[in-house]
Amino acid sequence: MADESEIKEIYENGMKILEDLTNNADELQEQILEEILTRNAGTEYLSRFFPNGQADKQSFKTNVPIVTYEDIKPYIDRIANGEISSILFADPITPFIRSSGTSGGQPKLIPMTAESFEKRKYHLLLSDIVVKKCFSGLDEGKLLLLHFIKPEMGTPSGLVASPYTTFFSKTNTFKNSLAKSSTSPIDTILCLENKQSMYCQLLSGLLQLDKIIVIGSSFASVLARSIKFLEDYWKEFCSNIRTGYLSDWITDHGCRNAMSSILTGPNPELADLIQQICQDISWEGIIKKLWPKIKYIHGIITGSMSQYVSLLEFYGGGIPLVSRSYNSSECSFGINLNPLSKPFDVSYTFLPHTAYFQFLPVNNDCGGKSREFELHGASATESSGIKNETMAVNELELKMKGSNDLPKLDARVMEQCCCIVEESFDFTYKSFRKDGAISALELRVVKHGSFDELMDFYTSKGASISQYKPPCCLKSEEAIKILNSGMVGKFFSPKTVC
Repeated sequence: MADESEIKEIYENGMKILEDLTNNADELQEQILEEILTRNAGTEYLSRFFPNGQADKQSFKTNVPIVTYEDIKPYIDRIANGEISSILFADPITPFIRSSGTSGGQPKLIPMTAESFEKRKYHLLLSDIVVKKCFSGLDEGKLLLLHFIKPEMGTPSGLVASPYTTFFSKTNTFKNSLAKSSTSPIDTILCLENKQSMYCQLLSGLLQLDKIIVIGSSFASVLARSIKFLEDYWKEFCSNIRTGYLSDWITDHGCRNAMSSILTGPNPELADLIQQICQDISWEGIIKKLWPKIKYIHGIITGSMSQYVSLLEFYGGGIPLVSRSYNSSECSFGINLNPLSKPFDVSYTFLPHTAYFQFLPVNNDCGGKSREFELHGASATESSGIKNETMAVNELELKMKGSNDLPKLDARVMEQCCCIVEESFDFTYKSFRKDGAISALELRVVKHGSFDELMDFYTSKGASISQYKPPCCLKSEEAIKILNSGMVGKFFSPKTVC
């Protein structure tokens, strides 16, 4: 961990540091590659590509192929089973970071070293500097940061494997910085029972609603789930606050102890205020109403998370959505240098000192495949076409405003929605569709709560709520069964292109 003088220097010279990094990206990338080769050329994995011992940068670019996780998985498995980590890394592996498994279908074990963790912390400080340039007074309030953990898994090697959020939440870096400025007591974050953890973290945020200036989590999906949880439990929150007594079903010892220092007695005035806000038939702007001092909402809202943008904008009531950085289990890639950019305009500046990046050429026509950003854009357009004064839309999960009842589905309107989606796709899709290579688009509507069930399924398999990413393509038969069981209607576009 950087000491106080180093942290102060980073904050004081932050923008200059960022400018130097971005202006010298090529040079820094070459330095990173040279360092990697110098330190790791003798490992079993890399040495096989340099039979003459010539591990220079050009030989690397010529001889070492771009690989997937499956290509290095045998080495990782050997390390996890007890072989020395130097078969793959010169530096010792501290823990394994366990990916969610929602992107590729199976969780991955990502080796982490002390140096890679230091770079992640440095990246966190830089993104903090950028955000503080846009918002004043961020040191004068508290943060409602929703973090959740999963149990660590042991490996035969003795190294533990856990999601990055779990690993980070147990470090001194987290406990001495973010945890101190958060409304959530550390023991509520470290609670392994997600429902109890969520309840206590949200209750803590409501008890301190006049102090909160930022609400956030790792992903937008967590924020959406938290709002749904608030919607289901606000009456119970009000009861706890009114009586000063925590619900009996909160049985986790750490949670009960932590909440006893916050829920110190009856507060009927606060309970009445929260009840007055939450009992409104429309929850539009509910976040701003409950936490009036909030300056922004943060969480990754790009990629598969963009489907939650309209939902967060609805509940946020005009509060800026800030996607601060671009991270993965492997490393921190980059930061958003324009935090106030519109959600669909967000771009990230890669930080060239965090890792060595290789970019694959992309065929602009995608080989006839529908591109993800087009699909999300089409879904957003479609959702706006379905909405009316009585209906709320969370992607294609519909409900009546003010209740979870399913609205009546008009076949004509839903068919028009199919047309809206198809009209939003590009020329390539339309040409394949016209020629009959792609059949009519099928739109399936599921009942309210279906995507929560999907999230529960993946978290039950080992993913953490904090790292859950809605899968773009379902391959799991169990996951498909969950959505099919919640289906309340399916509709098709006309046989010809709309």
